[in-house]
Amino acid sequence: MLLIRGVNLIFQFYYYLILVRVIASWVQPPTHHKFMKDLLKFTYKMTEPILAPFRELIPLGPIDISPIIALIVLQIIRRGLINLLIYL
Repeated sequence: MLLIRGVNLIFQFYYYLILVRVIASWVQPPTHHKFMKDLLKFTYKMTEPILAPFRELIPLGPIDISPIIALIVLQIIRRGLINLLIYL
């Protein structure tokens, strides 16, 4: 059960990072604060390896739906891993 919680926690972490990135792209937070600048830098560094492949697969011009697709795929992978760990 501890392993299942750990897997779930990792996926929740990425879920929230992607949401932070999406919201940041909408509101353009001030980057003159060191904390905000570091948070955005960390968020982009952690989410870009996940979002970039989806962005390349489905280019839609000015509309970037890679976060939506990434969240759906991460949810499917999370459920699959948790189901696998339950039945092991």
